[in-house]
Amino acid sequence: MTDRKTLKLREPSEVDGAPAVRKKGRGWEISESRLDALHERAREMRRNPTPAQQALADALGDVETGGFAFKRQHVIGSAIVDFACKPLMLVIELDGDEDAAFAADRDRSLAEVGYRVDRLSASAVLADPAAAAARVSAIMRERWNERRPRTQTNRSGPRRPRG
Repeated sequence: MTDRKTLKLREPSEVDGAPAVRKKGRGWEISESRLDALHERAREMRRNPTPAQQALADALGDVETGGFAFKRQHVIGSAIVDFACKPLMLVIELDGDEDAAFAADRDRSLAEVGYRVDRLSASAVLADPAAAAARVSAIMRERWNERRPRTQTNRSGPRRPRG
């Protein structure tokens, strides 16, 4: 007789392609003191938002977000992002007067861990917060369609009623 294959669980370190989680900085290789400083800075930024951030936060309260919520000034790795929706892995950044090369590098590092980064102009948000919130809602629907599990639509034969 032939040997039957049995299922075995491998140790997490043996899984191919999965990076090992580091013990410091919640897996981001950031020192605890640096992480604490980032969280303190984010807390301060939440207490004192820019006018554009406040306008978008207020407008997002009036628009349908499908039950998903945004966290303002959220720490992801070593970055503090303006708005983050963790279940959708979506980041909304309001462009201000920051360095474009720095922003592109941060966007790339967020994309490497699975976050989609979309940027809105701060002046456009201030000019029409409702339109900016509608755009964010559309981005959320698009991201939901990208990430939701697909159901199998190819069934053999007609469905039988239960009961």
